[in-house]
Amino acid sequence: MARTAMSGIGATAENDPLQTAVWRLRSRACWADAATLLQERATTDPAAALQRVGLLVERCLYTEQGWAEAEDALRTAEALAHDDEERGAAACERGHLAYAATLLKVRDRADEARAALGRAAALIPPGAPERAVLDFRRGLIAENLAGSPQAARAAYRRAHAAAATHDDRLLLSFTWRHLAGLALRDGELAEARHGFAESLRIREELGYLVGTAPALAALADAESEPEASRLRAEAARLVRLLGGVPGWLADQLAPSAA
Repeated sequence: MARTAMSGIGATAENDPLQTAVWRLRSRACWADAATLLQERATTDPAAALQRVGLLVERCLYTEQGWAEAEDALRTAEALAHDDEERGAAACERGHLAYAATLLKVRDRADEARAALGRAAALIPPGAPERAVLDFRRGLIAENLAGSPQAARAAYRRAHAAAATHDDRLLLSFTWRHLAGLALRDGELAEARHGFAESLRIREELGYLVGTAPALAALADAESEPEASRLRAEAARLVRLLGGVPGWLADQLAPSAA
C-alpha cells in the first residue's frame, strides 16, 4: 500500500523502530535527517519512496528550502510506482509540491498542481486511505489558489470523514484546523474555537511539535485577550525552539515575540 508523510506513521507504539525514528525527527523539524533514514529503502520500495517525498515536500512548506531534493525524490517515487494506487499517490505528491511552490511564490505551478491531483483522483480508488489526503489537498487548492471557500469546505469535509474512518489522527488535525479557519472567516467563533482546539489537542497528543505552533497561533485568532496573547507567546517560544520553523509563522509572530 502506498504511504505518504501526510499521516502520523510512527506516532504510535505499534510502529516499527524505523518509523518511530522517522516520526520523531519529522515532528522536530528534522526532515532531512528523517529522509536520510529512508533513503536506502526508498531506492527499491515504492511506499518508502512516497513517504520520503512527503517528508521533503513538508520541509519545503515549512522552510521554503530543499525544492530540488524534493523534485529528485518525487521522480524516484514516480519511477518506482507499479500500480494505479502508487501512481495515484505519486501524482498526489506532485500536486502537493506544485501547490507549495505556487503558494510560497517560488514559481507559479497552479496548473500543474490541478492536473496532478486530477490524475490522482482518476487512479486512487474510492475508500483508499490516500483518497482522504487527496481530498484535503484539493481543498487547499480550492481555498488558497482558486479562492473558492465553498469548494474547499466540501473537500475538507470529505477528507475529514475519510480520516476519521481510517483513524488518521494527524490528517484529522489538519482538517479540523482548515474547517475551523473557514468557520472563522464566516464569523462562526464557537465553531472555529472548537476546531482549532481539536487540532491542537491531537497534535499535542501525537507529539507533532513542528505543527503545534501553527495550531496555537490559529487558536489565538479565535480567542479574546488575554488568552490570545498567551497562545501566541507559546507559539513564538516553540518557533524559537525549532530554530525559526515554520518560517512564515516566525515572521508573523516576530512583533509579539519581541
